[in-house]
Amino acid sequence: MEIAEELPEDPEFCSMIDRLREEIGNAEGAVPAAFEELAGPLGTEELHRALTAPGQPLWAREIAAFRLGLAGDPRAFEALVLLLNHRDPERCVSAAHALTRLGDPRTARAAAALATNELRVAYALLPVRLLAGLRAPESVPALVSVLRRRLAPGDPHWRIGLACVEGLGALGDPEARGVLEAALPHPRFGGAAREALGRLGDGT
Repeated sequence: MEIAEELPEDPEFCSMIDRLREEIGNAEGAVPAAFEELAGPLGTEELHRALTAPGQPLWAREIAAFRLGLAGDPRAFEALVLLLNHRDPERCVSAAHALTRLGDPRTARAAAALATNELRVAYALLPVRLLAGLRAPESVPALVSVLRRRLAPGDPHWRIGLACVEGLGALGDPEARGVLEAALPHPRFGGAAREALGRLGDGT
């Protein structure tokens, strides 16, 4: 039986386990034995069963998906994408970490779809950051699209816009020049936009 990667040395795994242990303890008063089992040395088939079994609590699915992602098992992809757009930002952080390690070619397309979905814009911060880190063909067009919407007067999602500016600066693609120049007068984005513009290529 294939054994999943030894995870206790992964800082994000340790952070997730501590968070979930506290979350379960606050809600239920005691951490079930199944939690410790999922956090222990399990094979990928056992983790997949835990991920897909009916009636599983969210914490069990999160642990199983995270561990499968770090083990490079593509069966974790759909669950991790759902967690990437969760209302709890800490779950999004864990999902983004696992998706990066998974290396599935579908990840950038999924992250772009989540980032550009205006119905879920409040939860787009981690998809935006993931796109910047992936440096995929989908990254710049998606970040440009999201940032243009955040430039509208009175838009409340300035943190999403700022993440787009920072991500476009990190990517350094000259295709972002127009939207970054448009962001210069913005009171929240101006300084970051100037810095990002200084990091762009010349397009030649």
